[in-house]
Amino acid sequence: MSRIGKRVLKVADGIEININNNHIVIKGKLGTLEYSYSPLIKVTYENGEIKTNRSNEEKTTKQLHGTTNAIINNMLIGVSNGYKKEIEIKGVGYKATLKGSEIEIIAGYSHPVTLSIPSSLKVELPKPTNIIISGIDKQVVGEFAAKLRDVRRPSPYSGKGIMYKDEIIRRKEGKTAAK
Repeated sequence: MSRIGKRVLKVADGIEININNNHIVIKGKLGTLEYSYSPLIKVTYENGEIKTNRSNEEKTTKQLHGTTNAIINNMLIGVSNGYKKEIEIKGVGYKATLKGSEIEIIAGYSHPVTLSIPSSLKVELPKPTNIIISGIDKQVVGEFAAKLRDVRRPSPYSGKGIMYKDEIIRRKEGKTAAK
């Protein structure tokens, strides 16, 4: 049996759970999240605990079992604490600016790159080279952070680019001059 799938999820105080026809709605102090799961998975909520069970032992059902449990756990964390990703921009002249619901990044191209910020996210710029992305949906936060990073991935040779704050870039040695 799936170790993640059979995990019992504890629901904190102040979180409302509504399960109806393979659809779960979780409301917390930060907002509301919804998820429609497979009919092969049964989700039950009793005595402040959420349990997931599967209907058969097929491979795809086993995969859905653990995935459903993990997504519901991420939703519980999101509505109570939220998620946050920090991004650093390194390079001469590289910077970011907020313009309404868009972020403009100057990263060494002949033009600035503009990305629209999803409405469910909050983006802060404490410095022009630091970006803080926060929200309640783990997938949306991570996906937007990855889009920002893809504007100019960090170079292993120069170390310039857009990277996560805790990311370690393995540096490579460049070509050496012929003797």
